[in-house]
Amino acid sequence: MNVLRGIKWPYALIAVLAVAAVAVGVLRPQLVTAATPTSAKKKPGATERIKQDPPPTLFTDAEIATIGKKADAQRKKADALFAQWEKAHGTTRDDKAFAAWAAQQVPAPPTAAQRTAELHQDQQLAKSRTAAGKKAATWLELHGKKDIWKLYLHDQRELIPAQQGTAEKAQLKAALKLAKTICDQVAAKDKQPAPYVLDPTLRPDKHIKPGTKGPYSYPSRHATRSAAAVTYLSALSPHRVADYEWMQAEVLYSRLYMAGHVTSDLTAGTLLGNLIGDYELAVSRR
Repeated sequence: MNVLRGIKWPYALIAVLAVAAVAVGVLRPQLVTAATPTSAKKKPGATERIKQDPPPTLFTDAEIATIGKKADAQRKKADALFAQWEKAHGTTRDDKAFAAWAAQQVPAPPTAAQRTAELHQDQQLAKSRTAAGKKAATWLELHGKKDIWKLYLHDQRELIPAQQGTAEKAQLKAALKLAKTICDQVAAKDKQPAPYVLDPTLRPDKHIKPGTKGPYSYPSRHATRSAAAVTYLSALSPHRVADYEWMQAEVLYSRLYMAGHVTSDLTAGTLLGNLIGDYELAVSRR
């Protein structure tokens, strides 16, 4: 099993089963899980789910660098936009009003020509897929929605008072939920088909029927949730920002690798997610 970089558990029993090798021979820890039994009646939490399905070797730094930089570029844009919201609305929670406003800040979808060019990028990437790459992308697709981010927060909660940890857990949950809500609203409005819908050969396993229009991929739900989580978690633990951004880039790249999204889906989702993270920090007085 790999270990999520930056996570160190204070438990006496810690199972570290494997370490992922990354570019230039550097070893990067990717996940540490505590050997804590889970009741058969209780639904497994994020920690237990990842313990049961440990990460394979993930993508190299070289592979994820480009999409990582594109994601980073959304940060300043989001902060500037959120400053406008905060000036007008203050820090009082109003999820409904914020959701409507945030949806309006998402850039218009790319033109047909731009999206076709982005689709070609996915098609080229698909030609170089490997078994190891597919395994990494599948794991990131499954756990990159929420589990990874909840696991990072769980690690931080071990070092703070229980009451504070409970509040932070609720805040991250709220941010992830709002990310899904707004993302789905925008996607339903803009109706941009996923790459594998435009070109079913990219994902034969999806069994897309002729004439199918959805699912829609602009903006990316994975990107929106990841950015919201990274923005929130980074404020709680600034010295771990590099770890969070690295994992964010891993998740984003996986979506390109398996043709779930094109680049503009990911940058739009990242901008939206950053706004949501800023909002959650503001209303929770972080």
